[in-house]
This record gives sequence, structure tokens and C-alpha cells, in this order.
Amino acid sequence: MKSLVYVLAVVATFSGILPTRALAEASQHPQQVTVNGKTYLWPTRPVVVVLLDGNDPAYVKAAMEKGMVPNMKKFITEGFGAEALGAMPSFTNPNNLSVITGVPPSVHGISGNYFLNPETGEEAMMNRPEFLRTESILARFSQAGAKVVAITAKDKLTRLLGHGINLRNGMVFSAEKADQCTTEKNGIAHCLEYVGRPLPNEYSADLSLFMLEAGIKVLERERPDLMYLSTSDYMQHTYAPGSKEANAFYAAIDSALGRLVALGAIVAVTADHGMNDKARDDGSPNVVFLQDLLDETLGPGKTKVILPITDPYVKHHGALGSFATVYFRDKLTPAEVMKIIYRQPGIQLVMERSAAARAYDLPADRIGDLIVTGDRNTVIGTRKSEHDLTQLAGHRLRSHGGLEDRNTSLMFSRPLNDDYAAIAASRRLRNYDVFDFALNGLAPEAR
Repeated sequence: MKSLVYVLAVVATFSGILPTRALAEASQHPQQVTVNGKTYLWPTRPVVVVLLDGNDPAYVKAAMEKGMVPNMKKFITEGFGAEALGAMPSFTNPNNLSVITGVPPSVHGISGNYFLNPETGEEAMMNRPEFLRTESILARFSQAGAKVVAITAKDKLTRLLGHGINLRNGMVFSAEKADQCTTEKNGIAHCLEYVGRPLPNEYSADLSLFMLEAGIKVLERERPDLMYLSTSDYMQHTYAPGSKEANAFYAAIDSALGRLVALGAIVAVTADHGMNDKARDDGSPNVVFLQDLLDETLGPGKTKVILPITDPYVKHHGALGSFATVYFRDKLTPAEVMKIIYRQPGIQLVMERSAAARAYDLPADRIGDLIVTGDRNTVIGTRKSEHDLTQLAGHRLRSHGGLEDRNTSLMFSRPLNDDYAAIAASRRLRNYDVFDFALNGLAPEAR
């Protein structure tokens, strides 16, 4: 493939179609790069991977039934579409990092949005590059000379997604902080003027739509080799599949996907996690307050419950998700604590550290002595007094984190080649297959 690209560049150069620089670039690009044990072919046209945060397949299905997402329908019918599983826990940070590294949390090390750092004993947000244990696909391509762009709706992801990307030949920024972009820190200045939109509110559909519009403008003007676009899940936390608001949001996303394809990109779509209703019949959140429970039954101070969903965007979910970790601060046996927790209605799984790490590809040193998951309709809190649920503003709680919230999808604007069609037919796909399929798995006419 490299030799063919080089020959075509030579012909185009001497025909006056391409400048001499294009010949030099064609000769310098490797045919492929290897990241975390996987080999990826060099893209011959822009490849855009879009991660729709919180995109349970039910949202696309509902909008498609109303005829509101024609581009996604075309992806599924003329390209490729299938349901897939996200990584555990089904939160934003571990899954975005799984997608851009191509490996599960046990390899890249990001075990949640928030964790108890075993090196310091302190609780911390998992948004710093030093917590990463491996290189990303984006970084490796960037270092090999590709023009790489990563744009996220939520600023909390910027440092992780952008780690290792060369800003002299790329961009990394968030919609949330677009007014603060600089060439030195983000590879772009005057971002609001560039995109042509005002700064969006962090709790709005506009946050994601600004990010997608930015991606379209960058694709049109800069023609990056690889681009990663990650939305916010505010709308999915707030509105159920099939609602007027959700359908309108998906119609806007669908329009953006169509514009990316029209600009000549190969477009791949996946999600970090799904989303489920976590409220009782009366509309109140369906919560097991685990720290209260353990304090009452074992005594205060004997355990510490950590909620890995915790992030700066508490209005989304009140820091309530369907996954928790429990640390022992006294001489306790896992069996006695597990027995207490399992008695609670709504608890789906309680598992000891080493077994959980093996079963769900988690970094054992970054989870508790136990992991605990709620069922499809139950979330886990610490103490009732520590959760401000007034910010839900009357909406039913919708959240994620557990085994029942991993359902996502993979969609591609072009069909798969025979080898990857066979792979897709042979096993359950994962959201972190997306770069492998987009770069290696498309039918010949897509390349």
C-alpha cells in the first residue's frame, strides 16, 4: 500500500496536481503502526471515530422508527451496524480510554472516573495522563507523522485523550473550554470564531453539537488523518429513548454524521456505555446507600465505599451509578461483607477483587476489596446525606455503570471486508474494536 501511495504521489507531483511536499509526506508515512499489540493500517483518507456518550442502542432504534436518522440507517443497511459491549465499569473515562487504546481497563489502567489511589491513599479524579499505563492509538499515529485531532464535549477527558498527540500537527480541545483554547495548549486559537458558534452550556445538547460542528470544520479545513470526537451524555441522562427531545438530538447528530461522510471521511460510530432508568414508580431515585448500610451493620469506619462515576458533572446523575467499590479498613472477611450487601434488593453482583479483575478485565490494584453492581434499575450511593438530588430538577434518574448498562453499538459508513465480517459473525463485538475495524476492516472500495 505504501508503494502504491508513493507512486501515485510521484505521478500527481510531476503532473502538477500535488506540491513536492506531498511526495515527501507520502514517502515518509509508514504502512502501519502497532499499538498495544495490535497493528493498524495507515489511513488513505480521513477516518473519523465518533463516540456518542450514553448511546444505548434504544435511542437510535427509536429515532430510526420515526425516520429521523437517515444517515445512521444508511450506515447500518449499506455499511455495517451491530450491537456491542462496552468495558466495565460502564463509565465515561474507562470506556473512552479503551476505545482510543484498543484494550480493556486492565491494560490501560483507567478504572473509573474516580478512584482511591493506592499509591497515596487519597481519592482522586482519573483525568490525569500519569494514571495511563499504555499508549493510545491517537498518540502513536501522531508520533508517526499523522495529523491527529481529538475533540471532546466534556473537558474532563481532554488531558487523557490528548496525551502524546503532537500539537504542531494536530489539535486537542473541548467544547466546554473552547473559549480558552491556545495554539500552544490545544493546537488551535480563537476556537469560537473558527467554529462559528457561541460557547455552549455544559448542561445542554449544544455542548455535543458544538463539538460535532468543530469536527466538521476541522475536517473541511485541515483534513486530518485521524479524528476522534466524543460527545456528552447529558441528553441521555435527561431524556428517555423515543422522547421528543432525544429524537431531535439524534436527528442533529445524524445530520452531522452525514456532513462528515460528504466531506470524504470514513466515519465510525460507537459509544462508551448505555443508559437506563434508575427510578421507582413514584419517580424517586432507586438507590442503595451502601456506606450507610455498611456503617449500620459493621460499624462506622470499617469500610470505605468509592463511587467511580463521580465527576464534575453531578447535575447529570447526582454521582449515582450502578457500580461501586468497597475498601476494608478493618479485619473483615469478604464473605461476611458480601452476605450483607447481597441481602439488599437491587444488587446484582458482589465480587472479590481478584475474581472481579479476571472476570471484567479490571486493574486489580485500582479497585476495592469488593466490587458491587446494581441491577438494571438500581444505583448505588454512599450516604444519603452526601448526594444532592435536587439538581435532577424533577427528571427521573437515568444512569449507568453496571453490567446492564454496557450495551452500545458499532456503526460504519462503509461495509466490512470478508475477514472482518467473519470476525463480526464469530463473537460479540466490543466498543474498543472500533479503530481496528475502521482502519483494518473495511471493504476494498472503502480504502
